[in-house]
Amino acid sequence: MDSANIRAEALRKQIQDTEEQLHALRDQLAQLEAYNSTESATQDLSISETKWPLSSEEYRRYGRQMIVPSIGIQGQLRLKQAKVLIVGAGGLGCPAASYIAGSGVGTIGLVDGDTVETSNLHRQILHSTTRVGWKKVDSAISSLKSLNPNPIYIAHTEHISALNAESIVQQYDLVLDCTDNPASRYLISDICVLLRKPLVSASALRTDGQLIVLNSPPLPAGQAGGPCYRCVFPKPPPAESVVSCGDGGILGPVVGVMGVLQAVEAIKLVVYGKLAPPLGEVSGGTSSEPTSMLLFSANNSPPFRSVKLRSRRAGCFACSNDSKLSLQSLSSGSLDYVLFCGLASPIQILASEERIEAREYAKLSTKAHILLDVREKVQFDICHLEGSINVPFSTFQGGRASAVEDGSWIPENTPKDSPIYVVCRLGNDSQVVTRKLKDAGLDLGGTRYIGDIKDGLRAWRIEVDNTWPEY
Repeated sequence: MDSANIRAEALRKQIQDTEEQLHALRDQLAQLEAYNSTESATQDLSISETKWPLSSEEYRRYGRQMIVPSIGIQGQLRLKQAKVLIVGAGGLGCPAASYIAGSGVGTIGLVDGDTVETSNLHRQILHSTTRVGWKKVDSAISSLKSLNPNPIYIAHTEHISALNAESIVQQYDLVLDCTDNPASRYLISDICVLLRKPLVSASALRTDGQLIVLNSPPLPAGQAGGPCYRCVFPKPPPAESVVSCGDGGILGPVVGVMGVLQAVEAIKLVVYGKLAPPLGEVSGGTSSEPTSMLLFSANNSPPFRSVKLRSRRAGCFACSNDSKLSLQSLSSGSLDYVLFCGLASPIQILASEERIEAREYAKLSTKAHILLDVREKVQFDICHLEGSINVPFSTFQGGRASAVEDGSWIPENTPKDSPIYVVCRLGNDSQVVTRKLKDAGLDLGGTRYIGDIKDGLRAWRIEVDNTWPEY
C-alpha cells in the first residue's frame, strides 16, 4: 500500500511539473505569435505608413465588424485606442472579455484574485480542466491571447479593494463590473464616480440576470451625469438574503448572456464616443440620457424586459451635490464596504455553545433528536443525511415564516424536549434559522436545545464522510 502511495505521489508531482512546463510553453507561443503579428503589422505599415490606419491583418480580422454602419473605421480606431478594465474573471468576465478582446480593444485589464476550480468550468468559458489551480487572470489572458494576440493584456492578480482601486481603475477608460457580491459593486461604483469612468454592471443568479450602464456620462458629482450604483440601490440587501452562485446555483448560459450583453454595452460606449473626453476638450453629450435596467429571465416569455430608471438621486452619498465621498476617505479605509453591506464569511450569529462540530454530531446521531435541513429542496434531493427533515430556508422568509416557525413541521410523537439540530450547506443559513426558531419560542424557555452544525455539510464531508457529494 505504501509503495502505491509513493508511486501515486510521484505521478502527481510529474503531472504538476508537466503542466507548469506546458504553461510556460503556451506563454512562449503566445508571445511569439504576438511578436510575429507586430512584425507583420510593421512591415505592412512600412510600405505606406500614413496611407492606412490599420494593418492588413487588422483589416482582415475586424472587417466584418467595421462594415456595420454604426461602427465603421472610426469606431474601430476608437476600440483600438480604448483601455477597458474587467473586474472579475468568472462567469460574467469570461464571455465579456472574449468579445471585448475579439472586437479589437487596444488595452484590456483583468482583476481577480481567485484560482480556477472545477466547479467554475461549466460557465467560466476561458478556463479549462488543465488549468484548475491557475490564477483566473492568468488562465483568462492565456485564452484571450490565443483568440487575439493584438491587444495589450494587463493582469491584476488580486481582488479589488479600497486600497488598490484608485491605482488600478485610473489606468482605464471604461470599467465592467463582473463581480458577484454587493461590497465589490458599491466599491467599484464609488471609484468610477470619483475617477469619472463609465461603468457597465451586471449580475446573474439561477436563471435570472440584470444589466445596467452606470455613471454615463461620467460627469463630476452634482452635475447631470448618469446615476451610480448607490442611486439605484441606496441600501444594500440584508446580509442573510444575499445568495451567491455557490449557494443558489447558476445556469451557465444565463451568466453567459449577461456577460455578452456587458460586452455589447461596452463596445457601444467606445464606438459611439461616450467615454470621458480628453482633458481640455468639451464633451458633446454632457446631458444625462435616460437610464434603464435590462432584466433577463430564462423562464419567462419574452425573456427580456426593461425598467426605466431616474437620473442621479438627490442626496446620493457618492454623486450628488451633497456627496460625502472622496478619494481620501476611500483609500484611508474609513469606508468599510464589508461592514456597510453587513457581510462576513462565514457569518457569526450564534454563540459557540449554540453550535456543534460535524464530528460531534455524528456521535449523537443514534440519540433521539430532530435534524432540520434548511437547504432548498433541489439541493436536498441531491443528497441528505438519513432521517433529516427538509424545510427550505426560503420558507423562513417573508409572509410564510410564521407557518414554519410554529413547529408544525416537527413529526408527531416526538418528545417535546428532543433537541433540534439545524444544518445547511455551509453553516450560514442554519445560524439564521436557529436564531429564528429560538426567537419563536421553540426552545421552550431554554429547556430544549436548538443549535446548528458548524460549517454545515461541507464540514460533514471533511470531518465525517469523505464520500459526501461536493457540488
